[in-house]
Amino acid sequence: MLLRRAGSDALKERMKKLAFGDRGIPHLQRDEFAKQFSAQPADIAVLKQFADRQGLAVVQEDLKRRTVVLSGTVAQFNEAFDVDLQLFEHPGGVYRGRMGPIHLPDELKGIVEAVLGLDNRPQARPHFRNRAPAGNVHWRAGAAASFAPTQLASLYDFPSGTGKGECIAIIELGGGYRPADLATYFSEIKVAKPSVVAASVDHGKNHPTGDPNGPDGEVMLDIEVAGAIAPAANIVVYFAPNTDAGFLDAITTAIHDTIHKPSVISISWGGPEASWTQQSMTAFDQAFQEAAALGITVCVASGDNGSSDGVNDGKDHVDFPASSPYALACGGTSLQAANGKISSETVWNDGANGGASGGGVSAFFALPSWQAELRTTNSKGVKSPLPMRGVPDVSGDADPQTGYDVRVDGQDTVIGGTSAVAPLWAGLIALLNAGKGSPVGYVNPQLYKNSTALRDVTQGDNGEFAAATGWDACTGLGSPNGKAIAATLGIQTT
Repeated sequence: MLLRRAGSDALKERMKKLAFGDRGIPHLQRDEFAKQFSAQPADIAVLKQFADRQGLAVVQEDLKRRTVVLSGTVAQFNEAFDVDLQLFEHPGGVYRGRMGPIHLPDELKGIVEAVLGLDNRPQARPHFRNRAPAGNVHWRAGAAASFAPTQLASLYDFPSGTGKGECIAIIELGGGYRPADLATYFSEIKVAKPSVVAASVDHGKNHPTGDPNGPDGEVMLDIEVAGAIAPAANIVVYFAPNTDAGFLDAITTAIHDTIHKPSVISISWGGPEASWTQQSMTAFDQAFQEAAALGITVCVASGDNGSSDGVNDGKDHVDFPASSPYALACGGTSLQAANGKISSETVWNDGANGGASGGGVSAFFALPSWQAELRTTNSKGVKSPLPMRGVPDVSGDADPQTGYDVRVDGQDTVIGGTSAVAPLWAGLIALLNAGKGSPVGYVNPQLYKNSTALRDVTQGDNGEFAAATGWDACTGLGSPNGKAIAATLGIQTT
């Protein structure tokens, strides 16, 4: 259960100033945030009294994460929240779901903001795409068909550095990594192997499946891309169950981790907004606001199914949590290079296999101030005012045909998808943080104010939406121009 935070009005005012790009707002330290905005002990006491009357056990409480975990039988939860929990089948097996809305007793109204975990269906999917194998993969300079992350960092003019002193959090909802594969991979691309630590959330753990086409591909892609770009940064992989509660717990655990203290979070999992409950999206968005207040940048993949986001209702959809205004939503391009320079970059849209950069207009989140007066361009060239939050914000190479050289479960392969773009940007943010000596934090307003610092992508479409000069609902403001972005943030580079 997610509880209300103390000082919520003060945090809202801080978020408003950050959204308008006020760079004079200092980032809070984690201990400062905990003192000002943790859940109130009195609220915990009321919840415990409620749980005791219902026969529910309090198995975990965390004031700074505003989270209380309850345990009990199905019958007890049905009675406590006036729901009907049942078992349902889905392609992957059986899950517990609820019939009807959740009802809060009067004593908990104004205290409890979300009740998650009653439904334990798989909530999100990874946003990576394997490329069909075509013989052995070799990492070689100038390869046009695939790129080591270090090559892309060079093509995108990332600033020099190693990310030393920074911590990159990676959220995973399945699969795992093998240290031996990481050692081999980083040796082959001639990069020092980064420190990688697995953190268990809600009993999730590093559990390689042995299937390179399964979730292991997501985990290894994320680590290898971020680690290749910022090899001296500490990488902490937060493993959690693939449920709305597990996903949120992984994010809040990373945000409030006082041991590893991540300055950037990479998320490559998500699903169409239509597949989420309102309370879940609100809870995640609040967590991202907390990240912004702490100076943590949250990079999120925008999805791999174009403007429909894989929903077969004939309408346009965007992916969540990328659609949160407090996330840096990362779309996808198809990149060609020659002689160490980018020769062309277009919207990633592989019509043959259905993969394309996710992007469009949120149906849930209001238009942020930094996207005011922007327009969408449809595939027929018609421009319309942007009415709600537009996705994505930025982009990077995601086409499996111009994808990333990685190693998964003992195999060298090539992977694409917007899953690769989130850790690409997370690695860049780690370099920027290290170069600045402090976190750049919530960068969305600054990027929109200085859009010429990005490489504008003006060709291609993702289905309903087309690329255009300036921001578009396929590639956002464009792909990274690392040193130019550093300059706009006042960071000197070499």
